[in-house]
Amino acid sequence: MLTIVQAFDREPIAEVDTDDATALERKLQAAERAFKDRGGWLKPHQRIAILRRLAALMEGRRDHLAMQIAREGGKPLPDAIVETSRAIDGVHNAADELRNFAGREIPMGLSPAADGRWAFTTKEPIGIVAAISAFNHPLNLIVHQVAPAIAVGCPVIIKPASTTPLSCLEFVSMVHEAGLPEAWCQSFLPEGNELAEKLVTDPRVAFLSFIGSAKVGWSLHSKLAPGVRLALEHGGAAPAIVDRSADLDKVIEPIVKGGYYHAGQVCVSTQRIFVHSDLAEDFTQRLVARVETLRTADPVLPDTEVGPLILPREADRVAQWIEEAVKSGAVLATGGERLSETSLSPTVLVDPPADAKISTLEVFGPVVAVYRYDDLDEAIGRANALPTAFQASVFSQDIDVAMHAADRLDASAVMLNDPTAFRTDWMPFAGRRTSGYGTGGIPYTMRDMTQEKMILMRRG
Repeated sequence: MLTIVQAFDREPIAEVDTDDATALERKLQAAERAFKDRGGWLKPHQRIAILRRLAALMEGRRDHLAMQIAREGGKPLPDAIVETSRAIDGVHNAADELRNFAGREIPMGLSPAADGRWAFTTKEPIGIVAAISAFNHPLNLIVHQVAPAIAVGCPVIIKPASTTPLSCLEFVSMVHEAGLPEAWCQSFLPEGNELAEKLVTDPRVAFLSFIGSAKVGWSLHSKLAPGVRLALEHGGAAPAIVDRSADLDKVIEPIVKGGYYHAGQVCVSTQRIFVHSDLAEDFTQRLVARVETLRTADPVLPDTEVGPLILPREADRVAQWIEEAVKSGAVLATGGERLSETSLSPTVLVDPPADAKISTLEVFGPVVAVYRYDDLDEAIGRANALPTAFQASVFSQDIDVAMHAADRLDASAVMLNDPTAFRTDWMPFAGRRTSGYGTGGIPYTMRDMTQEKMILMRRG
């Protein structure tokens, strides 16, 4: 039995049963039987119908789902409502994608040996999907991992974060209510990590979808059975560059959203802000003034802007990083105050040392660091200096500067005059280097969860 508590005040909200090794084997056997019975595979129109019914069920429970996200995960209610809307749209996105999800013709007759033949490819589901999810988007991340599997016809076993399983368990229940047989979508909630590792390393699994820490993700990568494909989504210390031509009236709000959305607990949260020296003082004053107006409170309140961290130990860690940076020479411009067991006041640090944890590691908390620069290429070099690389931002009114930086930043996506945390659910979303492997986004995940089969016909 696992007790689920509210992230904000640690009050219990539910108790859920956990799965043991016997349950895991039962789930794997059910998924394997379902996939091996090719005659029982659901047709595309049946999968589309299930996904449409699922989206309708979610729509009917929108307010409840949003409140559940706020309670178990600590995301402020206005943002939790946005997450729920995105999750519903994501289910529709998976269904819509099937209309154009097809193979292609392979040209023949290009040589005498290939004469008189016709070849084309079809897409087949890859097999059993094992998915391990994270706490910070407890509904939408589940949709990103499960809806593509349903759409392409893969059985999926999904393990949510142990701190935020309620959204996942309810989503899987709605999947079954929408008409998908249970064997094709199963939740898995073990008490510890040992059984989770046993799931993803089982040779019956064909695809691993992992969202979480780089340490765990790369460790699992090294232990997969031969032939298993995977997608890893980790995080980083996302950089933003503020050029001397930037319009500060239009910069502060997206920077604040990028840095403090969900208390910074997002894999592409804006963390390192490189500001041209000509603007640095004005920018910092404006940023601090805006950050000091952010309301940190119970996430279920409609006017809360910054909620808690997921666990007390995470608040302890972030507070230690702030203290370390200040002792090393950073200026604490605002914040750094412990407000509760899991809450910290939004923090701005100025010019922390290059080797401080806040400058080199993903903080995953409500903290940003501001650094001055004089030369654009110097700022780009500092932005690129870490082993992590995900999304980045450039704020500039000069198109030449913006494109120069976009071309040279080591990032899978560069946002011009938008925060590093910007995302739509149909766009490619990928970490580079230690930040991940493969490409997320519902259409891209659907492609990864399938494999092409070529069929060749010879005339005569």
